[in-house]
Amino acid sequence: MPGPSELIIILIIVLIIFGPKKLPEMGRAIGQSIRELKKATDNKDEAKDENKDAPKDEAKDEAKDETVIK
Repeated sequence: MPGPSELIIILIIVLIIFGPKKLPEMGRAIGQSIRELKKATDNKDEAKDENKDAPKDEAKDEAKDETVIK
């Protein structure tokens, strides 16, 4: 992890390259991208959990539906 002086130097270079007007736009875009990525990963995790539970529930339902005739 870079130290405080290194971070300040990086921020100054970024400010010089992009200018003060572009920084808020860039920060907003990065924030939105991070939020969308988190939502996508959360949805993926939820889908995995649902898929794990689904086969078990289906097997139980199929077992209940089958009747043995003697």
